Amino acid sequence: MNSSRKPNLSIEKKWWFQGFNLIAGVDEVGRGPIAGPVVAAAVILKKNYIPSGIDDSKKISPLDREILFEQILKNSHVGIGVADVECVDTINVLNATKHAMNTAYKKLKKRPDILLIDGNFEINTEIVNIPIIKGDQKSISIAAASIIAKVVRDRIMDKFSFVFNKYTFNKHKGYPTKNHIMEIEKYGVLAIHRKTFSPVNEMIKKN
Repeated sequence: MNSSRKPNLSIEKKWWFQGFNLIAGVDEVGRGPIAGPVVAAAVILKKNYIPSGIDDSKKISPLDREILFEQILKNSHVGIGVADVECVDTINVLNATKHAMNTAYKKLKKRPDILLIDGNFEINTEIVNIPIIKGDQKSISIAAASIIAKVVRDRIMDKFSFVFNKYTFNKHKGYPTKNHIMEIEKYGVLAIHRKTFSPVNEMIKKN
């Protein structure tokens, strides 16, 4: 991958120059799966210490994500928000995502001056919202948030694989893979499956 395409501080520097000192990157993981929660994170990186190697979480190995997760937690302000399956099925996945993102930023120890949000939507009117499409590939703060959210959600799904040990949530993380669909067909729909998502809703109708 071309290093110039990696997330950097150019967006943050633009807003720092305009007087926005506390900038929170906000991202989520888990909009696409058919099981498990949506997890969002908000991260305010400290100007004097930014861990090296931060990138879009999807482009980092699980081991490197774990290392960066600990470094970001130790040296940054971090907030985490979770929207469970019931929330997703009740208010839809986009609104659940906004809910998780709002929860994440409100859990920050310091109130940010501005939110850099991965996506094409705003999440509230309480603070300056800057939506950035593919933000985790552009803003290092959003990329840091993507790492936090990814590791937290993966850990949740790993725990589900122990609770529901006939399902390999530790491998497919709730995404609609071929193996996951086969597991549902064989063992049935669980409480953590999203009932409003295809193909889960079709399976429920069949039964």
